[in-house]
Amino acid sequence: MTTTTFTNGRVFTGESETAFASAFRITDGLVEWVGEAADVTDADAVDLGGRTVLPGLLDSHTHPALLAGTALAAECFPPAVLSPDDLVAVLEQHAAGVAADAWVLGRGFDDTKFPEGRMPTAADLDRVSTDRPVLVWRCDAHSAVCNTKALEIAGITADTPDPDGARFERDADGKPNGVLTELAAVDAVVSFVAAPTREEQLAAIVSIGEELATRGIVAVCDLFSTRIDQPLATFRAAVERGLRTQVALYPAWDPAAPLADLDAGDREGQIRVAGVKVVLDGAYSNRTAWVHQAYPDSCDHGLRLVDDADVLAAGDWARRNGVQLAVHAMGDRALDRVVELFEDAEPWLDGIPSVRIEHATIVSDAYLARLTSARMSFGIATHTVFFFAEYDGYEKALRVEQVPDAYPIARLYAGLGPLALSSDRPATAWSGADDVMLSVEAAVRRRTYNGIEFGAEAAITVAQALLLYTSRAATLSPLTGVGTLAPGFDGSFAVLDRDVFTVPDDEIAAVRVAETWVRGERVFVR
Repeated sequence: MTTTTFTNGRVFTGESETAFASAFRITDGLVEWVGEAADVTDADAVDLGGRTVLPGLLDSHTHPALLAGTALAAECFPPAVLSPDDLVAVLEQHAAGVAADAWVLGRGFDDTKFPEGRMPTAADLDRVSTDRPVLVWRCDAHSAVCNTKALEIAGITADTPDPDGARFERDADGKPNGVLTELAAVDAVVSFVAAPTREEQLAAIVSIGEELATRGIVAVCDLFSTRIDQPLATFRAAVERGLRTQVALYPAWDPAAPLADLDAGDREGQIRVAGVKVVLDGAYSNRTAWVHQAYPDSCDHGLRLVDDADVLAAGDWARRNGVQLAVHAMGDRALDRVVELFEDAEPWLDGIPSVRIEHATIVSDAYLARLTSARMSFGIATHTVFFFAEYDGYEKALRVEQVPDAYPIARLYAGLGPLALSSDRPATAWSGADDVMLSVEAAVRRRTYNGIEFGAEAAITVAQALLLYTSRAATLSPLTGVGTLAPGFDGSFAVLDRDVFTVPDDEIAAVRVAETWVRGERVFVR
């Protein structure tokens, strides 16, 4: 039996907004006792030096499989890349370091931050190379741009029809310009890109787990785990290589290739299948979210990516297999459709919502009331890093009257139990989007990266924001033993270098994780 006592800390237990202790004890990986330092008699107790301790943090909507599947791509996120010229420069440097016959790949650019908000095109990427294929994913991971060589390899010409729910954007003459809007268009090109080898994927997953530990994150939900082949087997193999993160997998629903039913063991353990994901619409930042009223100064209502039959089929699979249905819905029309399809259905899970709504950009009082009064059990994984990082896009996509209902975290916190803040990394327009403290500061200050106030009435406190990364987040998904420092829970926690509860609001994002412990073992020290 291994027992370690920790004392002289400011321990936020995650049990409530005001629940603090100063000492705790971990035995064989589990919390045995939480109390006050005055009651500690262990001579060899670990002295926390008065530092602030949080329960191990949960990222309830992120994409480690996507990161592993695009491990060979250069990062092109703001604030490092703020123009097409910046993008070309990063890709040129990256191209010099990869094999001469390999695709030149990048991810993360945000065209709304480029001069005049101009989307890069094949003509820009042809500056990187005309004889090698080049492709870069946009920050939302729903769209991309490629060069002329990549279009040629994919066989996309002026005569190629647009895929269902997606577009090959074109110039004035009808010729494809390299911009690939939404998943089906991107996949038409990405299908020609060789995936990283299994060894490369395993190494990437282990490295991602190590990076998550630097953020104090001990458990995640992967909301598109089929971005790599055999995600369950691959992530479990990564555990054998040293991955310590608990991962709940949500494979994507593909109507053309329905998922096989699960075995009981698939839903258990450190790595488990927790649900299935359906992508109903696009994103606000590039006006592909499915909306009731047309976007400002346009006749465009965004894109609906799947029909009702596919959403319901995914729900039937989730019910039959005893896992969650997670629906990507950003636009108000998409959000309404989720409720219309499921509000009168019987929930199939106990203790957690049967239906998760991912992102949920626009939530009015009326919509929240509809969610909470429905027969179905709903939960939401949402974000503050979105409006912080992608304000330039939201400014052009949202009507003025929608702003009070955009990411209304205070309203959701007060009115909906199963709720989490999350990063959506790397489908977020910011480098280091999984920095929890960045999201906490945005939740508290409601200001964008360039200092613009965004719905100040939706601000919450530091303690409330942290609960949405700990115990409240744990009510959204079947991540087990995490989110709270209390007897019987995992002895997983993060030690901060500053007290996030007392630093000035505009310094919250500068707080760093000094140490991360998983089940009583220190896995990271800064």
